[in-house]
Amino acid sequence: MSCVSTRGDATVAFGDAILEGLAPDGGLYVPAKSIPFDVDATAGASYAGLARTILSRWVEPDLLDFESLYSFGAPIVELSGRGWTGIKILELFHGPTNSFKDYGARFLGPALGIALEARRRTGLVLVATSGDTGSAVADAMSDVPGLRVVLLFPHGKVSAVQERQLTARRPGVRAVAVEGTFDDCQRLVKEAFGTAAVPGLTSANSINIGRLLPQQVYYAWAAVHCDQPIDVVVPSGNLGNLAAGFLARMSGVPIGRFVAAHNRNDWFVRYLRGDRPVAVGSVQTLSNAMDVGAPSNFERLQYWCQGKALADLVTGYSISDDETCDVMRTLHQETGYLADPHTAVGLAAARRFRKESGSSLPTFVLATAHPAKFQDIVERATGVSPAIPPSLSAIDQTDYRLIGAELDSVLDIVREEHALLPSLD
Repeated sequence: MSCVSTRGDATVAFGDAILEGLAPDGGLYVPAKSIPFDVDATAGASYAGLARTILSRWVEPDLLDFESLYSFGAPIVELSGRGWTGIKILELFHGPTNSFKDYGARFLGPALGIALEARRRTGLVLVATSGDTGSAVADAMSDVPGLRVVLLFPHGKVSAVQERQLTARRPGVRAVAVEGTFDDCQRLVKEAFGTAAVPGLTSANSINIGRLLPQQVYYAWAAVHCDQPIDVVVPSGNLGNLAAGFLARMSGVPIGRFVAAHNRNDWFVRYLRGDRPVAVGSVQTLSNAMDVGAPSNFERLQYWCQGKALADLVTGYSISDDETCDVMRTLHQETGYLADPHTAVGLAAARRFRKESGSSLPTFVLATAHPAKFQDIVERATGVSPAIPPSLSAIDQTDYRLIGAELDSVLDIVREEHALLPSLD
């Protein structure tokens, strides 16, 4: 399979696309064509089996152990009563770092390793994270031969648990705290890619098409477990998760409508309502992984719509911190379910959507993180402290470097890490 840029006609192999991250013209890579997917033909398959069926179109299936990569599956919890009936929660937080980012990173890591080995190259991943991406990437890529990882995260703007995950000592991984916002981190990554200072630089954000492709699988998984089309509510920030949903829908997964659930960072919501908002800096909220002022995957969504209105496919809602806490509290009181703040944003949007649209289709809410990653917020909202899974309690050693939001500081660290890559001479 091959990929093309959203800004040009150049075609590259999938392996080259994931190694480059950004296209040379500044665009984002997308599949050169959609491949139809027959949901009915996969009935009864395990999650790993479904992943193998879909992703073997991109990587030779015998090169990856899908049963090991996706041993944690994707449980579905059906809610009922008091306005919750018809809403299903797709739990995407049972992977090794307890967030939905594991589904993308665990495929991208070995896929990068395969691409590097085939080209007899080494690589350095530079990634910006607003909370969960960094730890998922670090876990998935710390032992990939010929690869090193540099993580940029906004200092003081992630939860305490997220910071411990991001800064856990791992072979081949350097964590860097940036004095600024996620938008600053993302800008620094893009600026670094725009220089020729370091060869072999690639990304593991949703900028990288290799991160999005495996996220199609859980949309298909939800559809496989229903006998009718589904609506999907996507807690949204950089719009990568929504872009993966678009890929799934274009491949034939029967999705009726998407709901983009944002926090106060509502640029995309205002766009869907007909405004042409100017991108501004992100605002800090309780759902910090969604604190994105200028979502980069908007370019992919526009490319796929090809002049059609995005609002024909997507409904957007902005949820305040107060409403987020209120949903966490009432959900637990009425159903016993504990949700993290990101999932709560999605649940609040789901109830609004079902009330306003009158849709009778099953509504899946993507639960993007384990509530224990936001223990203080969950306890404050519900009065209950979520149990901490072993994967979060086992972190014992952490380390990171603190820098200002300047490109030179990032490039210094990238050069240091690049010098540690093995020689292939």
